[in-house]
Amino acid sequence: MKGNLMGHTTKARIAKTLGASLALGLGMTACSRDYTADYVYVTSATKGTAGAVNAYAVDYQSGALSPLADSPIPSGGNNPVGLVVSPSQKFVYVINNAAPSSNVQPFSVGTDGKLYPLNATPFVQNPTATIVGSNPTAISMDANGTFLYITFTYQNGYSTTSPGPGGVAVLPINTDGTLGSPVMNGNLPYFPVGTNPVAIVSTPNTVPASQRYVYVVEQETTSAGTPYGVVLTFSVGANGSLTQIPGALSGGVAAGTAPAGIAEDPSGHFLYITDSITNQLYGYILNSNGTPSPMVSSPFTTGSDPLGVTVDPRGLYVYVANFGSETISAFAINTSTGALSGVAGPAGNSTATGPTCVAIEPALGIYLYTSNQIDNSVSGFQLNPHTGSLTTVQGTKFAAAALPTCAVAIANGAHASQLVQ
Repeated sequence: MKGNLMGHTTKARIAKTLGASLALGLGMTACSRDYTADYVYVTSATKGTAGAVNAYAVDYQSGALSPLADSPIPSGGNNPVGLVVSPSQKFVYVINNAAPSSNVQPFSVGTDGKLYPLNATPFVQNPTATIVGSNPTAISMDANGTFLYITFTYQNGYSTTSPGPGGVAVLPINTDGTLGSPVMNGNLPYFPVGTNPVAIVSTPNTVPASQRYVYVVEQETTSAGTPYGVVLTFSVGANGSLTQIPGALSGGVAAGTAPAGIAEDPSGHFLYITDSITNQLYGYILNSNGTPSPMVSSPFTTGSDPLGVTVDPRGLYVYVANFGSETISAFAINTSTGALSGVAGPAGNSTATGPTCVAIEPALGIYLYTSNQIDNSVSGFQLNPHTGSLTTVQGTKFAAAALPTCAVAIANGAHASQLVQ
């Protein structure tokens, strides 16, 4: 593959975090007065200098997507690679990866689903405005919607010409949706990690606050140039601060060869990580201290080049976007062990070209969407809640701005409160 978005490193940056960011708000039905069940938002890197966010309404009867009147809108920076929704479903946060506008852009969500930009938080390295670091890669939010956790590639003083370690920024979320100053780690405005953090997820709100953790996935290489993956575990302080729980491999636990996406199940018991080189999905059981232990039956075979992964709102199924084979892999979860088995259904669950990210809408919990990077589109599927199988939504594929990277969904009606059945 060619182009600055086609390499494994960049593809891994755009699929991700994805699990926790999508789990926020999942499990609720919309209190809608029209035919719109949800709104879907898809970031696009575009082929120019500024990124975009595509916004769609979801038809509750068919799952078909209709672009909102002002879609796409500017992402607030360059090369948007990820986004997350607040638990209140009133705010959406987009990370823009590339200079000169490498930042976090908050949006408020209107009652009509439209996005309205708030003040952005820069991630820059220059003599006049050094804030945290540069090149954010993945984003997640704590279960209460009070802190953003953002992985970035370069700590202050490092860059593409002088590579070095990355970190995690912790940004408080104000009541109006804007972001406060980074939570400090001693004298540092970030929490250090390895050289290439690509994905992040935080424990869901079903778990007591004292037992919540943040997991960071890294793509590392040995001194001989051999790639390997690591997942780091952090406990969370009352002020959002992170404390790493040491592990045996580079401070963490082995996570395949080239990990890309991560998702945690709604119960907070299981963790799943895609490996884009070995074409596998690694499963972990979460211990009482938050650290992951590999499942006995792990890893599980996916399609070619798996990137984004998510768990359905009932905690029964796992879905993986396979960039290379242009498919979605569907698995059923053994809720006692976390082990996965293939879901019966149409062979391969074909998407359009280059799926990077997978999102399930929260209002009904039955429609699933992939952002398709090469095809500049979004694919839609209907999920059978009894079997986990997928069928194509009528009208798929839905047009998007160039180079779609990731997707999230919110219910139409922030006061939706009824659990998905």
